[in-house]
Amino acid sequence: MIDAHIHLDQYSDTELDKCIPEWQAARVGAVIAVSMNLASAHRTLELKKRYPDFVYAAIGYHPEQPFPHPAEIEEIFSLIKQEKEKLCAIGEVGLPYYSPHAGAWAEAYGELLGQFAALAAETDLPLVLHAVHDKAEPALEIILAQGVCKAHFHWLKAPDDVIDRIIRCGYYISLTPEVCYRKRDQRLALRVPLSGLLLETDGPWPHSGPFTGKRTTPLFLRDSIATVAALRGLAFAEVAASSTRATQKLYGIPEACSYM
Repeated sequence: MIDAHIHLDQYSDTELDKCIPEWQAARVGAVIAVSMNLASAHRTLELKKRYPDFVYAAIGYHPEQPFPHPAEIEEIFSLIKQEKEKLCAIGEVGLPYYSPHAGAWAEAYGELLGQFAALAAETDLPLVLHAVHDKAEPALEIILAQGVCKAHFHWLKAPDDVIDRIIRCGYYISLTPEVCYRKRDQRLALRVPLSGLLLETDGPWPHSGPFTGKRTTPLFLRDSIATVAALRGLAFAEVAASSTRATQKLYGIPEACSYM
């Protein structure tokens, strides 16, 4: 199993030192660790250095926060170019939706996403996208205009026609543990081909349903796999294998890190 999207930098060192061996013992082979901003990127790179065969690092700037100072943008772009060989992706990037200032920031974030997309095309790194509801289609248009070949729409919530366009473009879509208890996500689990379906936790973001009050960790992946398998009438092992293969293919993860 591979957690296709987690904010590993938001877990303490003490927690990670204790939990990563437990996650590995439970057959979590790797995680895609995304970044929020420059400080987050540096910590994610530190975690990559500490756990080189488990952590696959991505650098970006999350759009649901105040628009960054130009100096921070410049440093993030420089860091991506400098550390390219240590990265599996650029992200998390995208367009704001939930922020109360989303409207005011929309144009600036659209331009920034275009810059990240151009860099992704230039470096041949996958792009990890936060683009939900009515922001999914504009984000799709931006990355297509920049010639992005590899993209991951994480925790996607979007109209069916937009979902279908994303699938036709060959981009990837991921489900969180919400698939275990939310009908919208269960419909998405049936709509996306297994070859393009990833599973993530978005930890440490808290989830509801059977996960209420629990610390989000990659161990939740087993519940998501079991739910998708039941929805699609497949064996647990088949869904575990397909989601692992898809994540490996997108992010260039060796098979040695994929035990299920």
